[in-house]
Amino acid sequence: MSLLNFNDILRIAQERQFKAIGSFNLHCIEMLPAYFRAARKTNSPLMIQISTGTAQYLGYKLLVDSVCSLAESENVPTCLHLDHCSDINAIETAMNAGFTSVMYDGSHLSIDDNIANTRIVVEMARPKNITVEGELGAIGGSEDGKAVADEDITITTVEDAVRFVHETQVDMLAVSVGTVHGLYTGKAQIRHERLTAISKATGTPLVLHGGTGVSDEDMRLAVTEGINKVNVGTEMNVQWVGQCKTTFEKGKVNDSVRKFLIPANEAVTQVLMEKIALFK
Repeated sequence: MSLLNFNDILRIAQERQFKAIGSFNLHCIEMLPAYFRAARKTNSPLMIQISTGTAQYLGYKLLVDSVCSLAESENVPTCLHLDHCSDINAIETAMNAGFTSVMYDGSHLSIDDNIANTRIVVEMARPKNITVEGELGAIGGSEDGKAVADEDITITTVEDAVRFVHETQVDMLAVSVGTVHGLYTGKAQIRHERLTAISKATGTPLVLHGGTGVSDEDMRLAVTEGINKVNVGTEMNVQWVGQCKTTFEKGKVNDSVRKFLIPANEAVTQVLMEKIALFK
């Protein structure tokens, strides 16, 4: 089975009565089967996203080959997405390796430079039928070693969003509307009116980063307001590491490694299933 781009995956998700598609960060190759189990159990297509750190750690081609193999054997429509990348050369490497969706993150730049660089990526992607995500506004928290302090958070404006989408022709736009990357100490305060206004003004699928800190109630509401892609990463990592700490602590040095990892993968499958249920 060939990997699909974001537009293809979203269409399939909507045909199956989902309002949005979850995009789940893969932190290590051992987690991968757990993602496909969750997709099968929920009858959901699957979007797996990879940080540049994970891509460098595992290798772009290994990731593509592994995801392709499982997508075919499990019969799950799957998209492989490069997340939060500001290096156009790395994006080109991912495209050439077989990734079907990419994100250029120019949110740290001026809007003019962000538009110019995002447009370059879009022009690279179009002939390959690869979808492109852009980001506008500064989302707080930390993602793959990149941190945005609270005082530097910038909420996306409707005016800027309209200009950005028009000039870049991105397939999806990540917006800053109150969520943060990474662990969240309280309830995220999503600006629902701003989100709705951006969606109506742009007519473009919107992306919610920082899905771990969003309440179930807010998540269900956000996917009715224009969010079509929800990024979730920290929660799977926390559950996986927590389970591994417990099993490794109790295990013996001559135990098979799989005994330590099976409970961790089961926990990850459960997280994905719970998140996917919110996108209906």
